[in-house]
Amino acid sequence: MVVSGRLLSEGMVALVDDDAPGTSTSGPMAPATPASPAAQAAKKNPCHHYCCLPPEEEEEEGEFKKKVKKKKRARELDEEVHGTLDDPKWTGEMARKYPFELDNFQEKSVACLERRENVMVAAHTSAGKTAVAEYAIAMAFRDNQRVVYTSPLKALSNQKYRELGEEFDGDVGLMTGDNSIGQNSTCIVMTTEIMRSMIYKGSDTMREVAWVIFDEVHYMKDKERGVVWEESIIFLPPKVKMVFLSATLSNAAEFAGWVAKLRGEPCHVVYTDQRPVPLRHFGFPKGGAGMHLLCDEFGNFKSDSFHALMRTFGDNNGDEKGQGGEGARQNGRGARPKGSVGGEQDLFRLVQTVKDMDDLPIIVFSFSRRQCEESALKISKLDFTDDDEKEQIEDVYRQALMCLSEEDRTLGAIEHMLPLLKKGIGIHHGGLLPILKELIEILFQEQLIKILFATETFAMGLNMPAKTVIFTAMRKWDGESNRFMASGEYIQMSGRAGRRGKDLQGNAIMMIDKDMDEKVCSNIISGKPLPLLSNYKLTYYTLLNLLRRQDGTAEQEKTIERSFHQYQHQVTVPAMRREAEALREESSSLCKDEQGLEVQVDKMDKGLKHLAELQGLRLDLTDALLRSETCFTFLCPGRLVHVVDGTTDWGWGILISAFRRTRRRESSRPSGDHVCDVMLPCARAEGGEPAPARSARDPEVEALVLPVSCSCLAEVSSLRVGLPRNLRDDSGRKKVQTTIASIVKKYGDLPLLHPARDMGLQDEDDLWFDITAKKGQAMQAAKGRKARVMNHHELGEVSRKLEIRGEIAKLEQKIKDSQVTVFNREIDLRSAVLRKLGHIDDAGVLQLKGRAACEVDTADELLASELMLEGCFTDLDAHQVVGITSCLVPVERTQSQPDLEPSLRAPLAFLRDTAAHIARVSNECGLDVDEEEYVDSFKSTLVNVSYGWSKGKKFSEICEETDVFEGSIIRAMRRLNELLGQLREASSAIGDQGLAEKFAQASESIQRGIVFANSLYIA
Repeated sequence: MVVSGRLLSEGMVALVDDDAPGTSTSGPMAPATPASPAAQAAKKNPCHHYCCLPPEEEEEEGEFKKKVKKKKRARELDEEVHGTLDDPKWTGEMARKYPFELDNFQEKSVACLERRENVMVAAHTSAGKTAVAEYAIAMAFRDNQRVVYTSPLKALSNQKYRELGEEFDGDVGLMTGDNSIGQNSTCIVMTTEIMRSMIYKGSDTMREVAWVIFDEVHYMKDKERGVVWEESIIFLPPKVKMVFLSATLSNAAEFAGWVAKLRGEPCHVVYTDQRPVPLRHFGFPKGGAGMHLLCDEFGNFKSDSFHALMRTFGDNNGDEKGQGGEGARQNGRGARPKGSVGGEQDLFRLVQTVKDMDDLPIIVFSFSRRQCEESALKISKLDFTDDDEKEQIEDVYRQALMCLSEEDRTLGAIEHMLPLLKKGIGIHHGGLLPILKELIEILFQEQLIKILFATETFAMGLNMPAKTVIFTAMRKWDGESNRFMASGEYIQMSGRAGRRGKDLQGNAIMMIDKDMDEKVCSNIISGKPLPLLSNYKLTYYTLLNLLRRQDGTAEQEKTIERSFHQYQHQVTVPAMRREAEALREESSSLCKDEQGLEVQVDKMDKGLKHLAELQGLRLDLTDALLRSETCFTFLCPGRLVHVVDGTTDWGWGILISAFRRTRRRESSRPSGDHVCDVMLPCARAEGGEPAPARSARDPEVEALVLPVSCSCLAEVSSLRVGLPRNLRDDSGRKKVQTTIASIVKKYGDLPLLHPARDMGLQDEDDLWFDITAKKGQAMQAAKGRKARVMNHHELGEVSRKLEIRGEIAKLEQKIKDSQVTVFNREIDLRSAVLRKLGHIDDAGVLQLKGRAACEVDTADELLASELMLEGCFTDLDAHQVVGITSCLVPVERTQSQPDLEPSLRAPLAFLRDTAAHIARVSNECGLDVDEEEYVDSFKSTLVNVSYGWSKGKKFSEICEETDVFEGSIIRAMRRLNELLGQLREASSAIGDQGLAEKFAQASESIQRGIVFANSLYIA
């Protein structure tokens, strides 16, 4: 292909220099040439459908099963209208008309809904799942039924409230922790937490609901909040039908199987892995040059293109060798300027290129809020809008801010955004002021923002696609490690590329560094979507609310038995049983006596068992040594090494060549990545393949050089021998063979490399000590009597047999200990904590503290109720209550250390002492709670901020007291207000109206200004 007169290699687009004028291109990101009219016609995406039945139906056998089902279906549904379970269809009048032809998966989903059966719809971002949800709502309107639409976030609930309100003539309500509008509407949008709370309280509204739509149900795997989805599904009234909307999952059928079992009704899965707009994936080398097509729209990964990309990392100064070829070097365009550090400069050039190729709008995903803002400022040298668009942007901006006071409109965070917006540049992350975030969403939907810098949360929610998506990094910090992005995460975000009805294809561009591995890159792009795994956990909120029900203790166990967590465990039991049986068969094939009968390990000589265990320890030591780079210097020619491949013992050999890498290394562990050449005594087996020799002195044995994985080096000796110059000659190899045999005969048990003394690895000294002790035990057991000498092969079999016995025992314990058993133990421990703290009595009956804790689900229910009942708030005024209660609200990390208001120091100390008491009681009852970590989780970051706001300070003033993002402050204050409302209800539940009034006053003191400004989607 030719780009600006420069010939480039296939799959590569040259980048323009910062100061160079824009040039047109016909590179791989340009739209494909239109094909014939037939090829241009809209094609429906293929879909997969299957129906999961409850176990009762599946267990019926033979003709009886068929007759029962046929009679049941004939009585309930007309197959001509509704189809069958295996092939649902709908030929009746549609409850909702669409201005477009439905895709296959949408038609199939509609048919399932008309059958009044649960359905799981799994499809890529922007595929059109919302159309299915809208049809379920339209059915509820048609049939005079109530429907609930749940979403994981308040912001998404607000957006969906506006969208559905426009679609259904305003008969839509909203219930979040911040807003309560139209509670008697036919359709109510709410967060999942609100719905769970209503279910636990036996709300009349939930009794009237016929349909519940769970949007983004894959959020159920969230470690902290996933339990909310699971409990909501478990406790919904039996008559309620459910619609689950999710990104693509690899175990959608498993989830549907759980729902079918739980509800005793069929649950359909409608699944499509086809994108409505084909997507091409490009790689841009950070500090390198050019853009490389890594995967085409048909899913073909371009290995050659990836290697061409990696070759551009040859030089940091932009010389010809490291800049990706002729096309990237001519005229200095596409080359990296000398002295440039990378990062923002690379991004600027990349955005410039995409802009010149007219592949706007762009979403630039970053995993850092601050990087989003810094990148937007760097890109602001470019202008993406014309005069008319600038005028429209400013008009929308002014109108949106009319809901704010004059004082709040002049906030720096608001005024500084307008110049960026007028250039068509937007920012979207959780730390942004909510009103700005919503304004930017609206401008983006109106195509007035051309480039949006966003964090990954933007990929979830309303359909707001772009033509191009750029990833500034492929690694992310997940709270535990800095890892590569998972395939499911990439699918979710890259799915924003490509606008249906506007683009022939979308473009996803990854900014890649030299640490990227081809296999990792390929898996990210085309790997399987993540499975939906249960993170069900027991919370005190759940336990107490179940105890509040009749027969609460039995309800707790029943809940666990019905959980997705338990279901997934039960699904794995057959596989564990098969694995245990395979291990038993392997064990029976080991350690045969002369008659071919299995020798039981328990009847073996104790000394032999010690020797087998010794061999296992030596393997552990070798594995540990190979993790260290220090060991590599000892793997040199002439070193004696003992090679064991599984249970196949090849004996001692001599290292011929140092290790070599067989593929790009992902970690420092060499075991699977490195191979060395070892000369070993071998015998010829059938087919001419080399096999281990029984004796190195056998005249039929010959010395052969074999490639050996470093993971097969069971022992590394401290001995080295000289090697002849010519090992190709038979006499040279024979000499080496004789040398090996004589050394083994002389030493018997060859001396090994000592990790501490020989290699300087002090951390492995304890393992060496264990080996020495085990060797002594083996010798002592054999002392004074004749013990049979076992060769390495026999010892390997004994060692494997002992290992298998341990593996079988673990599997049997897992099978025996169902998750119900595990959770029941935890219930006992947590119940002991509740009894000791006074939340329940010995009979499990709720006490005052327990009734108070039942009302709190936005914070730590134990600490909140303890503070209430132990008098922490008694002598505080409403403003102080706000300040202290803010410690219960989670907040992001900060570097600032506030100097606390003097009047708040004593109650804060009381809070910390109470938290420490809860941690100590938990440990006394058998729970493992880190006291210091638990106490420190209640941070005083926003104590002064919330106290000052309650006292009447300006928002600009409280922002100066912390380095927390303005949007994060507002989000925390709104959650604080929700918590204060729950504490008010808790106070009323225990009959303390005075305290309830104080919490009400505290709540009123913060409900003002920009912190509680109406959402643009609601106003």
